[in-house]
Amino acid sequence: MAQTLFIPKETDANEARVGGSPETVKRLIGLGFNVVVETGAGTASRIPDAEFTGAGASIGKAADVKDADIVLKVRRPASPELKSYKKGAVVIAMLDPYGNDSAVKELADAGLTAFTMEFMPRITRAQVMDVLSSQANLAGYQAVIDAAEEYDRALPMMMTAAGTVPAAKVFVMGVGVAGLQAIATARRLGAVVTATDVRPAVKEQVASLGAKFLAVEDEEFKAAETAGGYAKEMSKEYQAKQAALVNDHIAKQDIVITTALIPGRPAPRLVTREMYARMRPGSVLIDLAVERGGNVEGAVAGKITEIDGVKIVGHLNVPGRIAATASQLYAKNLVAFVETLVDKEAKVLKINFDDELVKATMLTHDGKVVHPNFAQAAAAVAVPAETRAARPVAKKAAPAKPAAPKDAAVKPAAKKAAPKKAAASKAAPKTEGEA
Repeated sequence: MAQTLFIPKETDANEARVGGSPETVKRLIGLGFNVVVETGAGTASRIPDAEFTGAGASIGKAADVKDADIVLKVRRPASPELKSYKKGAVVIAMLDPYGNDSAVKELADAGLTAFTMEFMPRITRAQVMDVLSSQANLAGYQAVIDAAEEYDRALPMMMTAAGTVPAAKVFVMGVGVAGLQAIATARRLGAVVTATDVRPAVKEQVASLGAKFLAVEDEEFKAAETAGGYAKEMSKEYQAKQAALVNDHIAKQDIVITTALIPGRPAPRLVTREMYARMRPGSVLIDLAVERGGNVEGAVAGKITEIDGVKIVGHLNVPGRIAATASQLYAKNLVAFVETLVDKEAKVLKINFDDELVKATMLTHDGKVVHPNFAQAAAAVAVPAETRAARPVAKKAAPAKPAAPKDAAVKPAAKKAAPKKAAASKAAPKTEGEA
């Protein structure tokens, strides 16, 4: 009997994307799955139910998830949703685990085998599964479109009989996948573009797109990239030097786009109010890291604010603002990963726990949090605070007994390492999940 794969409608009000497309439905059916798509799941992504049924899927209700062996989502299932999931089901989504230890524990308690796509290792065979790149690429493009909408002047230089219109000056801070696409899009629209990043490897890429690179190129800068192609957190001293360099530069810019994120940490503050107070009225700041605290002082998640005459744009879920395209790419990322989990001959789900992709992305399995970055934190979540506080007292009250081994639940939490430890591929470096 074919296993059931369910593609639900996202419950988050800010999420218009969907975890499937007619193209990927056909591929999933070819892998042996009975594909069920929740009614209206693709509406916000311009995919009507009829297109899914035309590809061979069945249209169902949200409650049908109870029969699903595998669920393909965009975001982590909310607590109410988990009550309907079948124990032992496989869930694949962007689970956003950092800072959400309780939510990760809930996935384990529900008995789900949960994979988080953001942790896909940066190796050649996994490039087609790299959701951070596919979604960040679109975020970088949309950032420039949003900036052009808010900027009340033309972007390209125009020579007219009435005079010359100067080209807009665009400054991109953080040159990962999102930043590179922002540079390319701004250049296509005729802007004069400069960019900065803490990683030396991107300098040549910036120049290849016709932009100018700006950075403090000291010894710390030369070692500011992890093996996975991500930015390291820079010292306070370096941040101060970099801030001084960009301070005068920002004052001359019309549009600033920030994309900097570091895995497992709040977004670094790149632009202060003192910096943008010197920009001319009507200038625009686009903060792609606003959901993680923001790179720009004064940025508000989900809002466009105006401070000192400068517009600060903090749109949520920027890839979701072009959901039709984002869903198309994300769905391909998902199906490529699912293919690695299926026995092609038997046409059944068969997870190889020794596969490096599985090891990197599996968060929970068999009632436990199994990812090393989160297992200890989940253990701490599982023990009530008052119980942990009472343990030392209990030990002192029974001195005649041998000392018990230290409980792993109360050990100091290990510093969270970046999830991607595989060797970097030749793909463009990223500034984390690329806002």
